[in-house]
Amino acid sequence: MPTKVHSIQPKHIAHDVLQGWASVPVTILSDITSGRLLVDARIRPLRPFKLGQRMVGQAVTAWCERADFGPSLHAIDMAGKGEIVVIDAGGSIETAYVGELLCGVARRKKIAGLIVNGAVRDIDTIASWPDFPVFCLGTTARGPLSKERGSVNGRIVFGGIPAKPGDIVLGDNDGLAIVPAEEAESLLAPALERVRLEGEWAAELASGRTLIDVFSVPEAI
Repeated sequence: MPTKVHSIQPKHIAHDVLQGWASVPVTILSDITSGRLLVDARIRPLRPFKLGQRMVGQAVTAWCERADFGPSLHAIDMAGKGEIVVIDAGGSIETAYVGELLCGVARRKKIAGLIVNGAVRDIDTIASWPDFPVFCLGTTARGPLSKERGSVNGRIVFGGIPAKPGDIVLGDNDGLAIVPAEEAESLLAPALERVRLEGEWAAELASGRTLIDVFSVPEAI
């Protein structure tokens, strides 16, 4: 059965909102949402980010049946500059769902990154690219077995978190999070405020104030 293409129209998110999220660490998003948007912590970047850098963009989604990479092909072809391909393979690491060739196409299209709840391969090449982040659950040399089962551009659950086309994907060395498109603006303000507060706390601690004082901790008995 050919890959099913859903007709979900992603919500457009303004450029300044996306730029705002680019300055928010995943740890801070976790703090202001009590961790409810954090993806499975075992899904990690192949290449560490430089200090202060992170991945951010709107999602193009794919759901792959076990050992089938057809939806990965469709999603990469559909995705545009600045978007992030989100591939749910149900946590399967028995076969790879993308490799050097697919990721190379995505990189040339200036897709902002690719995340897989499953395995990837051709690690040496992909991890050498400083401008194309890839997150995955695992790696394997074994390739996919088919290319015609699954779906693209639909609602999925990625690493325990619901995701749909247009949601914001935020990733750095601490992990991954998926922000629902409809919450992108409402969550950004408290996230930026928390960034500001943490800057103040760091300055106060550097000036010699104690942890107990800065964080208003009750006196120990």
